[in-house]
Amino acid sequence: MKLKEGMKAPPFAEQAMHKNKWIVLYFYPKDDTPGCTREACGFRDLSAEFAKENAVILGVSKDSVESHERFQSKYQLPFPLISDPELKLHEAYGAYGSKVLYGKTSLGVIRSTFLIDPEGIIAKAWYSVKVDEHVAKVLEAIRKGS
Repeated sequence: MKLKEGMKAPPFAEQAMHKNKWIVLYFYPKDDTPGCTREACGFRDLSAEFAKENAVILGVSKDSVESHERFQSKYQLPFPLISDPELKLHEAYGAYGSKVLYGKTSLGVIRSTFLIDPEGIIAKAWYSVKVDEHVAKVLEAIRKGS
């Protein structure tokens, strides 16, 4: 099920640690792959701007905690990465399912980003994200208040 603006965000453990903040929750397919690295580094490079807007960034993939630690260390990522190997969080957010890549349909991670407001409501949902320019769009949405 795809989430839409105005819906209550499905709860997750890390959410409670960031009460009264905007949360950028982004789902990506795999640590240390070209598109995922560009996206993570984009969030890293603008992380101070997100912090000025009272926003935290949380990345999610099905990779292991160890893989996340290597990825964070290699690229100096200043935000947490959530390991979701059983895809429970992915499925709750509609970030796993059928997708078309090069004309072929398969089951997998759908690169998605959710902007969750301080009250826990989805302010913006992006599915099938194209990495380039995406991070700037997310920051702009926060600055506009959604």
